[in-house]
Amino acid sequence: MIDLAAIPRADIAWRGAVRIIRSAWPPIDLFEDIADPADWPLLIAAEQKTNPRLMETIGNLDLLPQDRWVAGAGASYLMAPFTHVSPDRPSRFSAGAYGVLYVGDSFEVALSETIHHHALFMAATAQAPGWTSQFREIVLDVRGALHDLRDGAADAVLALDDYGAGQALGGRLKSAGSEGVVYPSVRHAGGTCVGLFYPDLASNAVQGRHLDYHWDGARVDLIREPATGRVFRVEASEGG
Repeated sequence: MIDLAAIPRADIAWRGAVRIIRSAWPPIDLFEDIADPADWPLLIAAEQKTNPRLMETIGNLDLLPQDRWVAGAGASYLMAPFTHVSPDRPSRFSAGAYGVLYVGDSFEVALSETIHHHALFMAATAQAPGWTSQFREIVLDVRGALHDLRDGAADAVLALDDYGAGQALGGRLKSAGSEGVVYPSVRHAGGTCVGLFYPDLASNAVQGRHLDYHWDGARVDLIREPATGRVFRVEASEGG
Protein backbone atom coordinates (compact mmCIF):
# COMPACT_ATOMS: atom_id res chain seq x y z
CA MET A 1 0.00 0.00 0.00
CA ILE A 2 1.27 3.44 -0.91
CA ASP A 3 2.29 5.57 2.05
CA LEU A 4 0.27 8.78 1.73
CA ALA A 5 2.82 10.72 3.76
CA ALA A 6 5.48 9.82 1.18
CA ILE A 7 3.58 11.42 -1.70
CA PRO A 8 4.86 14.97 -2.23
CA ARG A 9 2.58 17.91 -2.92
CA ALA A 10 3.06 20.33 -5.77
CA ASP A 11 1.70 23.84 -6.16
CA ILE A 12 -0.11 23.75 -9.49
CA ALA A 13 -1.05 27.01 -11.22
CA TRP A 14 -2.26 26.49 -14.79
CA ARG A 15 -3.82 29.14 -16.99
CA GLY A 16 -5.68 27.99 -20.07
CA ALA A 17 -5.95 24.34 -19.07
CA VAL A 18 -8.49 22.27 -20.99
CA ARG A 19 -11.36 19.92 -20.30
CA ILE A 20 -13.55 18.41 -23.03
CA ILE A 21 -17.13 17.37 -22.26
CA ARG A 22 -20.17 16.12 -24.13
CA SER A 23 -22.26 18.93 -25.61
CA ALA A 24 -25.37 17.13 -24.40
CA TRP A 25 -24.76 18.68 -20.97
CA PRO A 26 -25.89 22.34 -21.08
CA PRO A 27 -25.03 24.89 -18.37
CA ILE A 28 -27.25 24.80 -15.28
CA ASP A 29 -28.98 28.14 -14.71
CA LEU A 30 -28.80 27.92 -10.93
CA PHE A 31 -25.00 27.70 -10.93
CA GLU A 32 -24.63 30.35 -13.61
CA ASP A 33 -27.17 32.97 -12.55
CA ILE A 34 -27.33 32.97 -8.75
CA ALA A 35 -24.13 34.56 -7.50
CA ASP A 36 -24.33 33.52 -3.84
CA PRO A 37 -24.36 29.74 -3.27
CA ALA A 38 -25.79 30.36 0.21
CA ASP A 39 -29.09 31.20 -1.53
CA TRP A 40 -29.28 27.94 -3.48
CA PRO A 41 -30.97 25.62 -0.92
CA LEU A 42 -33.89 28.01 -0.38
CA LEU A 43 -34.32 28.65 -4.10
CA ILE A 44 -34.17 24.94 -4.87
CA ALA A 45 -36.81 24.21 -2.24
CA ALA A 46 -39.11 26.84 -3.74
CA GLU A 47 -38.50 25.78 -7.33
CA GLN A 48 -39.13 22.09 -6.62
CA LYS A 49 -42.76 22.84 -5.83
CA THR A 50 -43.34 23.61 -9.51
CA ASN A 51 -40.46 21.73 -11.11
CA PRO A 52 -40.08 18.27 -9.53
CA ARG A 53 -37.41 17.31 -12.08
CA LEU A 54 -35.12 20.13 -10.98
CA MET A 55 -32.77 17.86 -9.04
CA GLU A 56 -32.18 15.70 -12.11
CA THR A 57 -30.58 18.78 -13.66
CA ILE A 58 -28.74 20.13 -10.64
CA GLY A 59 -27.68 16.81 -9.17
CA ASN A 60 -26.90 16.13 -5.53
CA LEU A 61 -25.42 19.21 -3.86
CA ASP A 62 -25.04 17.28 -0.60
CA LEU A 63 -22.02 15.53 -2.11
CA LEU A 64 -20.03 18.76 -1.67
CA PRO A 65 -19.49 20.87 1.45
CA GLN A 66 -21.23 24.18 0.92
CA ASP A 67 -18.07 26.20 1.45
CA ARG A 68 -16.59 24.53 -1.66
CA TRP A 69 -19.50 25.40 -3.98
CA VAL A 70 -18.82 27.84 -6.83
CA ALA A 71 -21.21 30.11 -8.71
CA GLY A 72 -21.29 32.60 -11.54
CA ALA A 73 -20.29 32.41 -15.19
CA GLY A 74 -18.85 29.01 -16.06
CA ALA A 75 -19.75 27.46 -12.70
CA SER A 76 -21.79 24.67 -14.29
CA TYR A 77 -18.67 23.23 -15.87
CA LEU A 78 -16.99 23.11 -12.46
CA MET A 79 -19.92 21.92 -10.33
CA ALA A 80 -21.48 19.25 -12.55
CA PRO A 81 -18.75 16.60 -12.12
CA PHE A 82 -19.35 16.71 -8.36
CA THR A 83 -23.16 16.76 -8.24
CA HIS A 84 -23.75 14.05 -10.88
CA VAL A 85 -21.84 10.99 -9.69
CA SER A 86 -22.69 7.31 -9.80
CA PRO A 87 -21.01 3.91 -9.37
CA ASP A 88 -22.09 3.40 -12.98
CA ARG A 89 -19.62 6.13 -14.00
CA PRO A 90 -16.37 5.36 -12.21
CA SER A 91 -13.13 7.13 -13.12
CA ARG A 92 -9.43 6.73 -12.49
CA PHE A 93 -9.49 8.20 -8.99
CA SER A 94 -13.09 7.56 -7.94
CA ALA A 95 -15.28 4.46 -7.92
CA GLY A 96 -18.30 6.75 -8.22
CA ALA A 97 -18.99 7.76 -4.62
CA TYR A 98 -17.60 11.27 -5.14
CA GLY A 99 -16.78 13.50 -8.08
CA VAL A 100 -13.45 14.40 -9.62
CA LEU A 101 -12.81 17.24 -12.06
CA TYR A 102 -10.28 15.99 -14.62
CA VAL A 103 -8.34 18.61 -16.58
CA GLY A 104 -5.44 18.43 -19.03
CA ASP A 105 -2.61 20.91 -19.28
CA SER A 106 -3.24 21.31 -23.02
CA PHE A 107 -5.89 20.77 -25.66
CA GLU A 108 -4.00 17.76 -27.02
CA VAL A 109 -4.02 16.04 -23.65
CA ALA A 110 -7.73 16.62 -23.08
CA LEU A 111 -8.50 15.47 -26.62
CA SER A 112 -6.51 12.25 -26.28
CA GLU A 113 -8.19 11.42 -22.96
CA THR A 114 -11.72 11.91 -24.30
CA ILE A 115 -11.00 10.09 -27.55
CA HIS A 116 -9.95 7.05 -25.57
CA HIS A 117 -13.08 6.95 -23.43
CA HIS A 118 -15.40 7.73 -26.33
CA ALA A 119 -13.86 4.89 -28.34
CA LEU A 120 -14.44 2.45 -25.47
CA PHE A 121 -18.11 3.41 -25.38
CA MET A 122 -18.55 3.20 -29.15
CA ALA A 123 -16.91 -0.23 -29.32
CA ALA A 124 -18.83 -1.60 -26.32
CA THR A 125 -22.16 -0.55 -27.85
CA ALA A 126 -21.27 -1.66 -31.39
CA GLN A 127 -21.96 1.74 -32.92
CA ALA A 128 -21.97 2.11 -36.70
CA PRO A 129 -19.24 4.21 -38.32
CA GLY A 130 -19.92 7.90 -38.88
CA TRP A 131 -19.88 11.32 -37.28
CA THR A 132 -21.18 10.68 -33.80
CA SER A 133 -21.21 12.70 -30.61
CA GLN A 134 -20.61 16.42 -30.25
CA PHE A 135 -18.23 17.72 -27.62
CA ARG A 136 -17.27 21.14 -26.32
CA GLU A 137 -13.91 22.45 -25.20
CA ILE A 138 -13.81 24.13 -21.78
CA VAL A 139 -10.83 26.39 -21.08
CA LEU A 140 -10.15 27.09 -17.40
CA ASP A 141 -7.55 27.92 -14.79
CA VAL A 142 -6.37 25.53 -12.07
CA ARG A 143 -4.68 26.41 -8.80
CA GLY A 144 -4.02 24.18 -5.81
CA ALA A 145 -1.56 22.16 -3.72
CA LEU A 146 -2.03 18.68 -5.18
CA HIS A 147 -0.54 15.31 -4.38
CA ASP A 148 2.09 14.71 -7.04
CA LEU A 149 2.16 11.30 -8.75
CA ARG A 150 4.68 12.24 -11.42
CA ASP A 151 7.85 10.78 -9.89
CA GLY A 152 7.07 7.14 -10.73
CA ALA A 153 6.46 6.01 -7.15
CA ALA A 154 2.76 5.47 -7.85
CA ASP A 155 2.95 3.84 -11.28
CA ALA A 156 0.38 1.18 -10.29
CA VAL A 157 -2.35 3.81 -10.15
CA LEU A 158 -1.57 4.88 -13.73
CA ALA A 159 -2.28 1.54 -15.41
CA LEU A 160 -3.77 2.05 -18.87
CA ASP A 161 -7.10 0.36 -18.27
CA ASP A 162 -7.23 -0.88 -14.67
CA TYR A 163 -8.48 1.85 -12.35
CA GLY A 164 -8.68 -0.25 -9.19
CA ALA A 165 -5.43 0.97 -7.63
CA GLY A 166 -6.14 4.58 -8.59
CA GLN A 167 -9.63 4.49 -7.11
CA ALA A 168 -8.30 3.03 -3.87
CA LEU A 169 -5.62 5.71 -3.64
CA GLY A 170 -8.06 8.48 -4.57
CA GLY A 171 -10.44 7.41 -1.82
CA ARG A 172 -7.67 7.34 0.77
CA LEU A 173 -6.32 10.71 -0.30
CA LYS A 174 -9.71 12.39 -0.28
CA SER A 175 -10.53 10.95 3.15
CA ALA A 176 -7.21 12.30 4.40
CA GLY A 177 -8.06 15.83 3.23
CA SER A 178 -6.29 15.92 -0.13
CA GLU A 179 -7.30 18.59 -2.65
CA GLY A 180 -6.53 16.33 -5.59
CA VAL A 181 -3.73 14.83 -7.66
CA VAL A 182 -1.44 15.80 -10.51
CA TYR A 183 -0.23 12.96 -12.71
CA PRO A 184 1.22 12.18 -16.15
CA SER A 185 -1.29 11.55 -18.90
CA VAL A 186 -1.26 7.93 -20.03
CA ARG A 187 -3.04 8.82 -23.28
CA HIS A 188 -0.74 11.61 -24.50
CA ALA A 189 3.00 11.26 -23.98
CA GLY A 190 4.54 14.21 -22.20
CA GLY A 191 1.19 15.60 -21.09
CA THR A 192 -0.03 16.20 -17.57
CA CYS A 193 -3.46 15.91 -15.97
CA VAL A 194 -5.00 16.90 -12.67
CA GLY A 195 -7.86 15.27 -10.83
CA LEU A 196 -9.44 17.88 -8.55
CA PHE A 197 -11.51 16.78 -5.57
CA TYR A 198 -13.29 20.15 -5.24
CA PRO A 199 -14.63 22.64 -7.82
CA ASP A 200 -13.17 25.75 -6.21
CA LEU A 201 -9.69 24.66 -7.26
CA ALA A 202 -10.62 25.72 -10.80
CA SER A 203 -11.87 29.06 -12.08
CA ASN A 204 -12.58 31.20 -15.15
CA ALA A 205 -14.20 28.33 -17.07
CA VAL A 206 -15.28 29.42 -20.54
CA GLN A 207 -16.51 27.47 -23.52
CA GLY A 208 -14.09 27.16 -26.40
CA ARG A 209 -14.61 25.18 -29.58
CA HIS A 210 -17.36 22.71 -30.42
CA LEU A 211 -15.99 19.43 -31.73
CA ASP A 212 -17.41 16.47 -33.65
CA TYR A 213 -15.80 13.02 -33.35
CA HIS A 214 -15.83 10.55 -36.25
CA TRP A 215 -15.94 6.84 -35.46
CA ASP A 216 -14.59 4.55 -38.19
CA GLY A 217 -15.85 1.36 -36.57
CA ALA A 218 -12.63 0.71 -34.68
CA ARG A 219 -11.44 4.06 -33.36
CA VAL A 220 -11.96 7.82 -33.51
CA ASP A 221 -10.07 8.76 -36.64
CA LEU A 222 -11.24 12.33 -37.38
CA ILE A 223 -12.10 15.48 -35.45
CA ARG A 224 -14.18 18.28 -36.98
CA GLU A 225 -14.67 21.89 -35.89
CA PRO A 226 -18.27 22.68 -36.92
CA ALA A 227 -17.70 26.44 -36.72
CA THR A 228 -14.97 26.37 -39.37
CA GLY A 229 -15.63 23.08 -41.15
CA ARG A 230 -12.00 22.08 -40.64
CA VAL A 231 -11.33 18.35 -40.21
CA PHE A 232 -8.25 16.91 -38.52
CA ARG A 233 -6.99 13.35 -38.68
CA VAL A 234 -6.21 11.67 -35.38
CA GLU A 235 -2.98 9.69 -35.22
CA ALA A 236 -3.58 6.03 -34.45
CA SER A 237 -1.49 6.25 -31.28
CA GLU A 238 -3.74 8.90 -29.73
CA GLY A 239 -6.34 7.56 -27.35
CA GLY A 240 -4.61 4.16 -27.22
